[in-house]
Amino acid sequence: MDTLEALFTRRSIRKYTAEPVSEEMLQTLLRAGMYAPSANNRQPWHFVVIRQRAVMEQIITVHPHAKMLRQAPLAIAVCADTTRSERYWALDCAAATQNILLAAHALGLGAVWLAVYPNPTRVPAVSKLLHLPEHVTPVSMVAVGHPAEQKGAVERFRAEAVHYETW
Repeated sequence: MDTLEALFTRRSIRKYTAEPVSEEMLQTLLRAGMYAPSANNRQPWHFVVIRQRAVMEQIITVHPHAKMLRQAPLAIAVCADTTRSERYWALDCAAATQNILLAAHALGLGAVWLAVYPNPTRVPAVSKLLHLPEHVTPVSMVAVGHPAEQKGAVERFRAEAVHYETW
């Protein structure tokens, strides 16, 4: 799959088969996350790979939109080391999250972005569940698995959202 096809056909997938995600695919996803651009090349990201059902069930109790974790064979928490980047860590980790989503799609996997930051309830709850150090903030999670649903491409281009030179 080429880059533009991945961009234009990626969809949020929330239903998964029971088939596990291979270690090779997982490493590709993590690698893709680490190839994201970051401000001043600070690369503030850390990734917590979650495969344990008990941990996923706990996340569901603190994140109201994470119910797909009941089916997902794995989740990746994208976290920021705020000592590596004081200002742009959230943006950097958002780029890493997008890379993981695109890589999952290119590999034939399904994935969905679960926002954690800046929600004032989710951040401390997820931090506690994942035993994150104080200087590390959870930004997002990506539920990943082999898709048990198919969604077609959707046209999202809106000409009225494009402005040239000034508004």
